[in-house]
Amino acid sequence: MIRAIVQGVIVVFLYFLGALVVGAALAPALAVLLNLIQVSADWPSFHRALALGIGIAAGFFFFGLTLMFFVGMLNILLCLRLKEGSFGFKDGELFKWFFLNALVQAVKAFFMDFMLLTPFANLFYRMMGAKLGLNVQINSKNVADLSLLEIGDNTVIGGNATVICHLFERKGLKLKKVKIGAHVVVGLNSVIMPGVEIGDHAIIAPGVIVPKGTIVPPRTVYSGRERGHKEENLS
Repeated sequence: MIRAIVQGVIVVFLYFLGALVVGAALAPALAVLLNLIQVSADWPSFHRALALGIGIAAGFFFFGLTLMFFVGMLNILLCLRLKEGSFGFKDGELFKWFFLNALVQAVKAFFMDFMLLTPFANLFYRMMGAKLGLNVQINSKNVADLSLLEIGDNTVIGGNATVICHLFERKGLKLKKVKIGAHVVVGLNSVIMPGVEIGDHAIIAPGVIVPKGTIVPPRTVYSGRERGHKEENLS
């Protein structure tokens, strides 16, 4: 009962935080729109409707980019990098993980679909602590725990693939780095679990789950039916 109450308080706080972050990012776009409404007050109705329509659409993209930079700078200024390990309900690292996820989720909910496969996505991931090589293409917004993620040059993360560096087990939250080498292809709808290391030039077949701690050797194709891959104990 006490744990449920505490979790409820945390959720309400994260909602409040989300409102602050999203509201602050939305303010510049709203200010421009309000000025446009005043300037166009005497315009013919069609011209005014056209101007306001373009203004609202442009304001949305301005809001999205502002939100991305605001969240990224907040992460940098507060030094919110995650660290590997196991963390119980009372550990501060667990709260930091919730806090970071709330920030990233705001960007995902409002603007990530428009950022995928653009330089803005990689810029945001780097601002959130991810170590990305050159020409990395990430075609999925299901990438979490960015400060524990390393991806080498010319690697492609396929559509709707999931890459996470956390899981919850009986002892609580566990965080472990995911390292993906250079020239790797992670197929669409695949799932990369915490502690996975993928060697250079490897291919992860579409739709497969790479279990926690799996080591995928370089220049191999992982289809989920392999045997003998080393699996690191995350406990």
